[in-house]
Amino acid sequence: LHRTCGRLGGGETVVVHSAAGGTGSLAVQLARPMGAGRVIATASSAEKREAALRFGADVAVDPDPEGLGDRLREANDGRGVDVVIDMAGGPGFDASLRALDPFGRIVVCGIASKEQNEIRTGHLLRHSRSVVGFWLFHCLDDPERRFRAPLRDLFERAVRGEVTVQVGGRWPLAEAAAAHEALVARRTTGKLVLDVG
Repeated sequence: LHRTCGRLGGGETVVVHSAAGGTGSLAVQLARPMGAGRVIATASSAEKREAALRFGADVAVDPDPEGLGDRLREANDGRGVDVVIDMAGGPGFDASLRALDPFGRIVVCGIASKEQNEIRTGHLLRHSRSVVGFWLFHCLDDPERRFRAPLRDLFERAVRGEVTVQVGGRWPLAEAAAAHEALVARRTTGKLVLDVG
């Protein structure tokens, strides 16, 4: 996400939405080693924002779309942000797009809100902003460069202790429905594990 889609440059500011979740927690941990100068996290509760700070974010803010752009700029010393990793879409996407600095990029890698966004090309042109989609299966079109090499890099970082998978809970396979309900209700952090044994 940071390299292929976000094209993260040295010292740039990265915003990671849903930063206490499975993907978000890894994106926060990887941002600085991949060159970010500042990492801003969003998470829906005070507990989740504290978790995002433990994962390495410099600051964590409320993702409520009302005033989100102002909070992101305030967290970045009054400037727009360079890269946004967005897993939710919806009104938060719109606020994040407006918070981008010129030449900023927003990477869409999920649509948890189930709300489609309309993007006006004139807005992108006028503000020199980019929107990039990310669908994992496209990485399999060039598996060595876009899948195996990044996965090796991730595993090497894990071995060195640079990243850790955050396990937010374990359920027996027979209770998969309960795990899904907890996930949908946003009561979880990190990855959920279903035990099959």
